[in-house]
Amino acid sequence: MLELTMATVAEAEAGATAGMLMADAPSEPGAVLRVGRDKSVCRLSTPDDWLFVSRVHLEFLCGPEGTWQVTWLRGSQPDPSSEVRLMMGEHARPLTYGGTVPLPRGGSGEIIIQDRTAPRSVNVGFYHEV
Repeated sequence: MLELTMATVAEAEAGATAGMLMADAPSEPGAVLRVGRDKSVCRLSTPDDWLFVSRVHLEFLCGPEGTWQVTWLRGSQPDPSSEVRLMMGEHARPLTYGGTVPLPRGGSGEIIIQDRTAPRSVNVGFYHEV
């Protein structure tokens, strides 16, 4: 099972956890969880006017062995208006635009989508339960 929590944070709300959203999916091949502005396809949705987040920004996909990966999907623009980084413990790793990173089996961490033009972010925590 992959469990996700998402919080949207603007500068004025830094440190607040109100409005946290949650989603989960079983670790079965082909299971998918998406994060973005499009509520029709994303289990975790950001505010509609947060244009630094694509309609479908992140896709978590379970592979054949029950392991998960996350992909920063390419949006309609050639250059993104956000930065995405993966935090696991004290280690931070940038996620490239269009890139995919495997998530550790039985691990946890956070993926941060940071607006390049304003002090806003989307923080997506993950926990892979085995």
